Amino acid sequence: MAKFIVEKSQPLSGEVEISGAKNAVLPIMAAALLTADPCEIFEVPALRDVDVMRGLLEYFGSTVESDASGKRLLIRTGAIQTCEAPYELVTKMRASILALGPLLARTGEARIALPGGCAIGERPIDLHLKGFEMMGAKIKQTHGYIEASAPELKGARIYLDLPSVGATENLIMCAALAKGNTILDNAAKEPEIVDLANFLNKMGARVKGAGTDTIRIEGVPSLHGARHTVIPDRIETGTFMVAAAITKGRILIRNVVSDHVKPVIAKLLECGVHIEDGDEGLLVAADDRELLPTDIKTLPYPGFPTDMQPQLMALLTTVNGPSVVTETVFENRFMHVSELNRMGADIRIEGRSASIPGGKRLQGAKVICTDLRAGAAMVLAGMAAEGRTEVSEIYHIERGYTFLAEKFRSLGASITRIDDKD
Repeated sequence: MAKFIVEKSQPLSGEVEISGAKNAVLPIMAAALLTADPCEIFEVPALRDVDVMRGLLEYFGSTVESDASGKRLLIRTGAIQTCEAPYELVTKMRASILALGPLLARTGEARIALPGGCAIGERPIDLHLKGFEMMGAKIKQTHGYIEASAPELKGARIYLDLPSVGATENLIMCAALAKGNTILDNAAKEPEIVDLANFLNKMGARVKGAGTDTIRIEGVPSLHGARHTVIPDRIETGTFMVAAAITKGRILIRNVVSDHVKPVIAKLLECGVHIEDGDEGLLVAADDRELLPTDIKTLPYPGFPTDMQPQLMALLTTVNGPSVVTETVFENRFMHVSELNRMGADIRIEGRSASIPGGKRLQGAKVICTDLRAGAAMVLAGMAAEGRTEVSEIYHIERGYTFLAEKFRSLGASITRIDDKD
């Protein structure tokens, strides 16, 4: 198993380019199953989850080609060879469930193993299944698999009990080829959903209202191929913003949609970080600044993202004064607290809130990545800690960050990726 060795960092400085968004490219790749025509996707990040989704599409019968840069994919699914997604692939990545809607819409049937992914809390797929049933599908769960069949899908008005991102995406894709109109109420509003809707509309779908809590989809008989550029990754953006703050550095972050990181910008401004939104990108500077504590409460978009909570918590352990972080999205998203406490953070958890005394001089230690974003937090904490930090189980990090070590080294960080055998 590979690991990162992180030494205390000098103030990071320079420029960094943000990659395409993991949480946008995966549903877009799944949506390519909706047509027999070729779909061309640009700014594809080099991630393990992308590799898993590619393998899944190829298993279904798609041909997936990439160029020399790896940032462009050409997906052709002339004929779907199988509608079953095997356990071995699906359990590697929760987003595999996003193939269910496209398969059901295009072929009328699907059989997919129950998904895996980070163990950050309950993320039930009942909202996906309820929506499919309301569109006329019959659903069975047996022996760890979900089986869905629908000779004809019909539009419906579907209310989501929670604004689930995955359910919103899956139901939009399924409804794109359903007969009649579908309305999703209490839909998720994330930028990645807007990106998916834009791609589907380029394919000939009729999706309106993405980015609001009511999305309307007028079903069409068929979809065609399209070309699309994936939006920048807002969580990678936020992670490098925190890196500038925690190392007292100065970073120009390129390929950014600043509107997508408004909550992160707001909280870092409260901490006293200097941020400029210019034509060349987002300049984030904390050099020669005494940073301040702040309180955070995670919420669905456009609230503060749960995927940035661990990284901000790492920063707040180092600023003078107490902070409180309240997690409302995933009940198990404090697993990184024990790892930060190994480094001297002294964080206390009560229910869904974590009290951070702040002002701690973190010490390097052996820590593990308990999930994707927690892993990023461990790397950031290692940059602020005295001595050497060994971050293990970094396969979590590599599911969601493209060339993280290389990008940090280009800014002056001391971080090395090694294999245990080295």
